[in-house]
Amino acid sequence: MSIQPGCQFASDNTAGICPEAMSAMMESNQDSAKPYGEDSWTQRAIALIREIFEVDCDVFFTFNGTAANALALSAMCQSHHGVLAHRWSHVETDECGAPEFFCNGSKILLVPGENGRVDGEHVKEVAESRTDVHFPKAKALSITQSTEVGTVYDLDMLQGIQDSVRRCNLSFHMDGARFANAIATLDVAPSEVTWKRGVDVLCLGGTKNGMAVGDCVVFFNRELGQEFEYRCKQAGQLASKMRFLSAPWVGLLTDNVWLRNAQHANAMAQKLATGLKQIGVRIAAPVESNAVFANLSSEQTTAMRKLGWIFYEFDGIGTPRLMCSWKTTSTEIDAFLSDCKRTLLTDH
Repeated sequence: MSIQPGCQFASDNTAGICPEAMSAMMESNQDSAKPYGEDSWTQRAIALIREIFEVDCDVFFTFNGTAANALALSAMCQSHHGVLAHRWSHVETDECGAPEFFCNGSKILLVPGENGRVDGEHVKEVAESRTDVHFPKAKALSITQSTEVGTVYDLDMLQGIQDSVRRCNLSFHMDGARFANAIATLDVAPSEVTWKRGVDVLCLGGTKNGMAVGDCVVFFNRELGQEFEYRCKQAGQLASKMRFLSAPWVGLLTDNVWLRNAQHANAMAQKLATGLKQIGVRIAAPVESNAVFANLSSEQTTAMRKLGWIFYEFDGIGTPRLMCSWKTTSTEIDAFLSDCKRTLLTDH
């Protein structure tokens, strides 16, 4: 194989900037522009997001997903409130307490569910398990689309969750760091899995879809977004040269580049999963987006790393996680599978 082992499957964050996002950012650098989001690039990006979601929503750009999630939840909750989320969710396990910090102490309340998905039947159970003044009042539900284990909420699942949210009078937040991958799988209009299913706020991911940096917070419930610009400024998320955050969105969203990037990443994950199964490796979670959880033995994992491959274990499932991106190639997958097959033979 001509490909050298490396970090190709460690994360979709390891991929570089896709050409369209880079081109838009370079074009935005040709002339001076008004600061703090008053530039034409930011206005074009907002218009494209509104067009894609088919609704007049409010949009705010942030440097990363942790800030987007934490600030979005802070707009939905006060310090005495609780946020319902899956036990494997990013807001629970990977944001260093940022949601609690920016919410001034709101507590994460864990909801069970298989394969990383919140079970709508359990939302009401958790939300109403304690209603006394000695326990945080359930105020919001946060789900991840696609989830931390690469699964996707389909329309029926989202409808069930929407019903539970309404019954419990909760606000509905969606962490969409890999939202594009979910849309690529579901093949539906983005509106069908967001505001039409009761989602109040979406944190839309750009970094993992081909941008250098940046996510955005989309308020479908515009009342929740009142004065959100002040939260962004206070948290250090108001970019003075905002066009360098927003211009890549123009490149990504024009002509459905964002969707093609996700479709490619998903297709590569399917190819990788199929190849692993053909050589006898069990796949530990349904492959519905761009993540593959491969049940490699500890000996095989060590051997693959000695060959130079970089990937991480996921604590929830307890197996290596292999991520594909807009830039993953068939050659890289073939090289990984070839080395994996050799380690299997050695292991046996």
